[in-house]
Amino acid sequence: MPAATRPNVLVSAAKLAPEAVTMLEEAGYAVHCTTGYPGEEELLAAIGKLRPVAILHRQGFINGTVMDAAAPELRVVARHGAGIDGIDIPAARARGLTVTRAAGANSRSVAEHAMALMLFMLKDMPSVVSGMREGLWEKTSRMTRDIDGMTLGIVGYGAIGSKVARYADAFGMRVLAYDPYLPGDALPGPGERVAALPDLLRQAEVLSLHCPLEPETRGLIGATELAMLPKGAILVHTARGGIVDQEALLAALDAGQISWAGVDVFAKEPLEADSPFRSHPRVVPTPHLAANTPRGAVGMACGAADSIIAVLAGRLPALEGAVVVPGGLPAHLIPA
Repeated sequence: MPAATRPNVLVSAAKLAPEAVTMLEEAGYAVHCTTGYPGEEELLAAIGKLRPVAILHRQGFINGTVMDAAAPELRVVARHGAGIDGIDIPAARARGLTVTRAAGANSRSVAEHAMALMLFMLKDMPSVVSGMREGLWEKTSRMTRDIDGMTLGIVGYGAIGSKVARYADAFGMRVLAYDPYLPGDALPGPGERVAALPDLLRQAEVLSLHCPLEPETRGLIGATELAMLPKGAILVHTARGGIVDQEALLAALDAGQISWAGVDVFAKEPLEADSPFRSHPRVVPTPHLAANTPRGAVGMACGAADSIIAVLAGRLPALEGAVVVPGGLPAHLIPA
């Protein structure tokens, strides 16, 4: 089929893994990327030109205005990753669209990033390296911490949280987990399940967040919760920015209640150039790149591409749990 006559798929980012582009092209679709981190204006301009049947969502926000601009051609919005807070889910549901996510495709990459931040901070590496660059030799004047025997509190024991638990268990950490949405009483992996968040916080020398951003988790970790942690605790945040009250976190760092914070996600992204999170001496910031490994990027892109191909063909995506809003899927395919 000539490219000009193929249905269009719009990618809300400057690039997509070549493997996913090939999948979509071989299925008969033409793939178009935006020029970068797209705002609503750029999305609307691209939609007006392309009339896409699907949006593969990487960056920006897909709201009702964007969805309406793509009607009636638009049938599916496929998330490049697991978090769907960049898509207006009620708007998609009201318009009968299908929304999918690449659930689990990046879990190993994010879990490894969380562990890297954790180890980096527990060994006081940011300030140790800074001291070396300033000419210091702190062989006898500085002490770091043993990881073996420390208590790690994990909030959210899904694909990512459970992998972090396995990695931490291998290091000899005591693992506690809080996840009210996990069925049953026991954990499907290492660690001890805790019934209430405060009970976990009071014991967590390291707190690692792996829950989705939902109305009930927005602001989940604020001043009250940070004060419950043992003094000098470490926060690892690779979930979604809105889960943590950023002002409260900065105050807890300034007060010494939190000794380090490794933060990969922020309430507003891209992070402002003058944000205190870029310059705070007790913050290790990374630009929402925990999933950005070759395997993670390909897994997310191909998972999203497969979702688009499957939904438009009237079948379920291959990834378990991919469908968030069933939209126009045939009734017999809608997950229970």
